[in-house]
Amino acid sequence: MKKLSILFVISIIAFLSCKDNSFENVAQISDTDQPFSFKAETVVSGLEIPWGMVFLPDGSMLISEQKGDLIHFKNGKKTLVQNVPEVYHENQGGLLDIELHPNYSDNGWIYFSLSADIEKDGKGANTTIMRAKLKDNKLVDQEILYKATPNTKKGGHFGSRLEFDREGYLYVSIGDRQNRDVNPQDITRDNGKIYRFNDDGSIPLDNPFYNTEGAKKAIYSYGHRNPQGVAIHPVTGKIWIHEHGPQGGDEINIIDAGKNYGWPKITYGINYDDSVITDDTSLPGMEQPLHYWVPSIAPSGMDFVTSDKYPQWKGNLLVGSLKFKYLNRCVIKNNKVIKEEKLLEGIGRVRTILEAPDGYIYVAIEQLGIVKIVPN
Repeated sequence: MKKLSILFVISIIAFLSCKDNSFENVAQISDTDQPFSFKAETVVSGLEIPWGMVFLPDGSMLISEQKGDLIHFKNGKKTLVQNVPEVYHENQGGLLDIELHPNYSDNGWIYFSLSADIEKDGKGANTTIMRAKLKDNKLVDQEILYKATPNTKKGGHFGSRLEFDREGYLYVSIGDRQNRDVNPQDITRDNGKIYRFNDDGSIPLDNPFYNTEGAKKAIYSYGHRNPQGVAIHPVTGKIWIHEHGPQGGDEINIIDAGKNYGWPKITYGINYDDSVITDDTSLPGMEQPLHYWVPSIAPSGMDFVTSDKYPQWKGNLLVGSLKFKYLNRCVIKNNKVIKEEKLLEGIGRVRTILEAPDGYIYVAIEQLGIVKIVPN
């Protein structure tokens, strides 16, 4: 292992100094599997905080920069998209995730999450969901689908990821906006929730709280802290999320309609000043995480590996670590994480991961850009 660690450090140094910004790595799959050799090639450089990315049918990319820029990357060139809505770029807020409609080739709809102050009330911002179309390098036909309220000047916990399921419903993660004792457990309030919408922003009639008096009808599950990873399971079609805990207690959860995921009534974490949030890690009527991390890894972005280009990783879940600056590979068996492996250690704060239509895995890294994992 010492020899492998030394080789890996050397590979990182090579990455930092190599002209084409690529490096090779050897990942040990398990105690009995053969090593899997790959390299990471930088395909988009010079990005600050690339929060979301999607591939268009022509192979080009749309990349959201948290500061509010939307970048169209095509044929090796970055072009700023015009007419991007104004964002509230404070702390964790800004232009966040991007998702294409499942029938994008037919209808052209692109979905965005962002922090916004639409009301111009001077009270801050909250998570907002919109859609638009791209025409002549401009966003047109913009529609606000949902705006969480009330605004707050607190700078964190906007969420926010977007994911369509196989039935065409849009799932949205929204953080608790740092108001943990009020928002997550109250279904009459926004924030600390997973929402489910129809593709036009209307609310499905079979949402679990649609007929509950006073409830936010878009809520699909509640009791969440700050979910920054959402992915659809390639076999079951279930929605999986991960969310930031406080100090310790980052979680992976499988989302079910109407379920309460516990925050802050139950948690495996503590406050940042080491004081106790609650003595309870479980309570009746509250879901247990599929997996949790102590200490926290600060997870952001996630995707399942389904591509034949990575046979040793197929079915694994990839999760980015902001805190420790690596890509975390989770081996899943019977809905349990039975093994973890650190990939791309030291590369930078991993913000999002995407298995693209070309079958390759792309990883967006703060203050670097987007790298492509290429098997040797």
